[in-house]
Formats: sequence, structure tokens, C-alpha cells
Amino acid sequence: MAAPTACRVALLLVLTGATTLTAQESTKPVHPSGASMSAAASKAKARKMTPAEMIRSAVSAAPREIGEHAAVIAPDSAGKMTELRAGTNGWTCMADEPDTPGLDPMCLDKAAMQWAQAWMAKAPKPTNTAPGIIYMLQGGSDISATDPFETKTDHYIASPPHYMIMWPYDAKETGFSTKPKKTGSWIMWAGTPYAHLMVNQTP
Repeated sequence: MAAPTACRVALLLVLTGATTLTAQESTKPVHPSGASMSAAASKAKARKMTPAEMIRSAVSAAPREIGEHAAVIAPDSAGKMTELRAGTNGWTCMADEPDTPGLDPMCLDKAAMQWAQAWMAKAPKPTNTAPGIIYMLQGGSDISATDPFETKTDHYIASPPHYMIMWPYDAKETGFSTKPKKTGSWIMWAGTPYAHLMVNQTP
């Protein structure tokens, strides 16, 4: 995932305003399987992105068939979450977070949003009753691989393109590693109710 946890700093904004979204805007199709963004898109981290750029960044996090039909949300100048484009498939995407290293847009399904809302509230455990999926096919920047609620770091953990299965996988039962890795799969926040599987590949 990215920033303060698997959901990065930007997700704080996503979840605090996700129920009051209003505006719409169209966008061009994203590259298949969230192909790497251009150098121009990378430079957008150094300046404020336009709504069209935010939409393109956001949907690049997921496979094309998901991103093209997902809702896209972003904070406005006052920090209030706004819907840049309505969705039709139950997925919600958000653009790259400018305050983290690298590109890290994300797309969440409904179960993953429920998981993230529980995490934001610091609930004892996630409330989703089915595994959620979060796509981050541009990669991500993580603060901690072990603590769900850590908010500061001197060294971000860079993740390659990946997707996450938001379900409490057990390292002993599954045999998955609990250490960050660039290939294969591993469990982030192992041993906590917010453990989830990081799958380092592009579907």
C-alpha cells in the first residue's frame, strides 16, 4: 500500500469525504493494466494536477476494465472530497499522493473501502465480511510493514506494481513471508487484525 499504512496519507482524505461526493467529469481511457505513466505525469507531483490529470492518474491504478468505469474522487482547494467522475462498477479510485515518493494512485472495491473505514476509525478489527481488493498498479510508498497505525518514517518502503487482498491472512497457516519483497506475495501488518496480502504483480 502506501504512506501511513497500506492506504497512504491520501486515503485519509478519501474516507473522510467519500459519502458526500458531487461533481462529474469525463476522461480518456487508461492504458491496459495500468501501464506506467509518462514523465509528464510524474512531474505532476511537483504541481497541482488538473481534474483531467487526476482522473488519468487515479484510473491508472487498476486494470483498464475496472478503471474506465470507476468513480474518481479528489480533494478540492478547501480539502473537501469531490467526485470528479461518477462510477458504475462499485470501484473508487484516487490519484497519486503528491507528498509520497513515487507514483501511488489506488482503486478500491466496496469491501476494501469498508476495511479502510474501519482502519481509519482504529476499530479493533476490519468490518468487511468478504475479502476486499485494492489495486496499486503504479506502485506505492509505505511507512511501516508491521504497524497499521504508524504515521511517520525516515525511510519509505517502495513497492512495485501490486494489488492487495484485504483479509487477515495468517503467516503460519499460509507460509507467506512477513517481510517486504519486490516479487511474489507477502503479508503486511502480519499478526494484527489489519493483516493483508500484498501481491507484487500486474493482473
